Amino acid sequence: MPYQVLIVEDQEMPRQLFEIFVKSDPRYAHAASISNAELAIDFCRHGRIDLILMDVMTELGSSGLDAAEAIKKEFPETRIIIVTSMPEASWLKRAREIGVDSFWYKEAQKEPILAVMERTMAGERIYPDEPPLVRIGCASNHDFSQRELEILRELIAGDSNTEIGKRLGISASTVKYHVQNMLEKTGMHTRTELAAVARSLGIAIK
Repeated sequence: MPYQVLIVEDQEMPRQLFEIFVKSDPRYAHAASISNAELAIDFCRHGRIDLILMDVMTELGSSGLDAAEAIKKEFPETRIIIVTSMPEASWLKRAREIGVDSFWYKEAQKEPILAVMERTMAGERIYPDEPPLVRIGCASNHDFSQRELEILRELIAGDSNTEIGKRLGISASTVKYHVQNMLEKTGMHTRTELAAVARSLGIAIK
């Protein structure tokens, strides 16, 4: 009996591609495609779902990682592959922590999704070592430290150095120091520009 696959993707092109891949292999059956991750657990409750291909950011701001965490608690045997095009580094860490089986980058992954599906269903956990490299000004996302990435996520909200420092448990002067380092690395002129570009590239998503 083929594995029942649920696709959770709000963008039409990748959703259609995933459907084509699933339908092209007799080992899999396309159970359904939905655009909102919050609905995924209901599909698991009302029918057998063996594998879920789930984007991180779905319709109406619904988080695929939040949905994956809930599904894993209630249906631990259901395999989940998180798929995304965004290089936000914290997603890899959280996916591991909540028990997501595999993680696949849409544009940057060398291994095709069907191969990842096969290995995942065989019990392997497939994760990239790091997010794909993305250029930001004169630097790349790989040039930022973990602390810099944490501060970059907070910058997106437009908060002050003092507010960011309180949230991260560091001083406002330390925040200012890291922001200045990132500006120098990227060649950007303002923290607003840095935050806007990082968000648009998916390097830092709050």
